[in-house]
Amino acid sequence: MTLIRKLLTGLGAVLIAGLAGVLIWLFVAPPELFRVADGYAAKIVCSNVFLAGRDPQAVLADDVQAPGNPALKLVKVKVDTEARSVTARFLGLFAPSGALYREGLGCASVPDRNWTAARSVHLAATPVISHETNALWPDGSRVETAPSPLIAKILADPQLTGPGMRAVLIIKDGRIIAETYGKGFTPQTRLLGWSMTKTVNAALIGRLVQAGKLSLDDTALLPQWSDARRDITLRDLAAMKSGLAFNEDYGDVSDVSRMLYGQPDMAAFAAAMPLTAKPGTAYSYSTGTSFILARIWMNKLGAQALPYPREALFGPLGMTSAVLETDEHGTFAAGSYLYATPRDWARFGQFLLQNGVWEGQRLLPENFVGLMRTSNGSDEGYAQMQTWLKGPGESDTGHSAGLPADTFWLRGHDGQSLTIMPSHRLIVLRMGLTPWDTGYRPEPLVKAVVEASK
Repeated sequence: MTLIRKLLTGLGAVLIAGLAGVLIWLFVAPPELFRVADGYAAKIVCSNVFLAGRDPQAVLADDVQAPGNPALKLVKVKVDTEARSVTARFLGLFAPSGALYREGLGCASVPDRNWTAARSVHLAATPVISHETNALWPDGSRVETAPSPLIAKILADPQLTGPGMRAVLIIKDGRIIAETYGKGFTPQTRLLGWSMTKTVNAALIGRLVQAGKLSLDDTALLPQWSDARRDITLRDLAAMKSGLAFNEDYGDVSDVSRMLYGQPDMAAFAAAMPLTAKPGTAYSYSTGTSFILARIWMNKLGAQALPYPREALFGPLGMTSAVLETDEHGTFAAGSYLYATPRDWARFGQFLLQNGVWEGQRLLPENFVGLMRTSNGSDEGYAQMQTWLKGPGESDTGHSAGLPADTFWLRGHDGQSLTIMPSHRLIVLRMGLTPWDTGYRPEPLVKAVVEASK
């Protein structure tokens, strides 16, 4: 019995030592997956609490944990409403990461929890955007819908609107003719566009091209590109043909998740990638590219960069709800993070349908929206200016959904889509929380609307 007791005591000591070692490892050098998971949770909760006014635990459960990696179910968040910050920890203990709300700039991921540095980025004064609220949309906020029975039936069909739908709007001849919202969401709820943000960033570039401050054929775009990367043009970046390495795989920890949830300076991370192909020759979708584009145009504007989206685009279009978020260092997160109400997202779509003209004023160069409707030369359906010529389902199968020939798309993660059909004077906006593996694709919805609108 003495020997057995000694063996059990020794085994217990080994187990305790092993557990202590694991705990020390988790505190000192937690796995990258834990750090990314905490960064993601902190950022999504922060934006939805301080921009969309939602309950933090509901956001954690519904937006972060339900559709995501099982590891996310072990993340705990703490919201500090006074400091307007969120901290997330794996199991409530490990790999802490944070996010901070800054007025006019939304929430920034603060993976190093350098709150002092993060708070140093701010808008000196948040520009006021106003428009005639009593006028009919898009001139004002008043919406009068009288959908036909066919349109009403489409919006009532969950097979067409999809699981996790949060908003569907139909715009015909410049008016919202029908809209529907998911439970808990209203016309006033700001929703995340994910990669639809890329096209908004493209429009900001277009504004600067029109002003003569940028050219699509500019080279030597960043000071640190003193090697072969100096040959990359703005046009190459816009068409996702920069030649820069970037892993966009969302299935595991990859370049895109490292950048979004582990890097205080996301643009620097993306810009440091090496060339893997000659610029302008190979298509490779990269969210990092859009961050680089933002850094380029912000460098041109200097101190005037932070207020520029509101002054140059959101203000003129009356997008009063729109907030383009930045990273910790103050570069716009132009590949992923624009929050706006569905009606303001629809305003942007109407602006593109009108070929960059708003209230009789040309805000984009004559041929700029044309680049959004022109292939970048690849078979993937990507255009030359941060848009798509194919819907998500068309990209899956390679087959046309039978939509008008001039259709082009804004597409975003988890089921965001804005479909623009100029020849039909028709736009369909669909937003929600609909992971790819649900199998939902928006093309049947859009096609049904086209048929019902004839």
